[in-house]
Amino acid sequence: MSEFWRDRSVLVTGCTGLLGNWLVAELLERGALVTGLVRDLVPQSRLYAGEWYRQINTVRGCVEDLPTVERAINEYEVDTVFHLAAQTIVGVANREPLATFETNIKGTWNILEACRRVGGVSRIVIASSDKAYGDQLVLPYSETTPLQGEHPYDVSKSCADLISRAYYVSYGLPVCITRCGNFYGGGDLNFNRIVPSTIRSALRDKPVVIRSDGTFIRDYFYAKDGVLAYLHLAEQMDRKEVLGEAFNFSN
Repeated sequence: MSEFWRDRSVLVTGCTGLLGNWLVAELLERGALVTGLVRDLVPQSRLYAGEWYRQINTVRGCVEDLPTVERAINEYEVDTVFHLAAQTIVGVANREPLATFETNIKGTWNILEACRRVGGVSRIVIASSDKAYGDQLVLPYSETTPLQGEHPYDVSKSCADLISRAYYVSYGLPVCITRCGNFYGGGDLNFNRIVPSTIRSALRDKPVVIRSDGTFIRDYFYAKDGVLAYLHLAEQMDRKEVLGEAFNFSN
């Protein structure tokens, strides 16, 4: 295994979430020094069930609070940031658009601004989404497809994506952006998603809800594969042609 991550100080926001807990586990396996920004205690998260929380530094707070983010980066001398924290549920975004904008847009600029102010961060990976493209008539989309979200969640990702690019272009911040589809895997606690919802219904001998007429095609990406993609991207960020760019990851 590569020694790239050994003793490297890494900040992970959203570390109690589906992708976040898989990422923390892999970073620890590779010898990284992990700091997690944790807003809420989620005892069912794999971060706690797997007891990885015992091996990381925990900073209590949220990405909407710039001083907390700045302190975490400064005090733990962070080299690499994986910004995964977000409000990710479309239904919640539709009910509470302002809270979604606060988390997904302000939270992203706080991460970037804290890195700019503190300095010393060599790579920042911002988790955007394929939702940043909005509804497209021509599929499949590529990284050059315009960002045109129209609904609250989609707009929040379009904005975060553009802000990340701005911090690279204007300040030379070492940023890359990931755009992935729907993650699935162990530890997904959002049971309004089709994969955990279907599994739970089957286990409880309840009817499985069919959500479409079968004509729609969505991208499903296993969480461990997503983590490996994120790590590979971060490892490539010493290459100048990679910096400031967005990458679609999929099967």
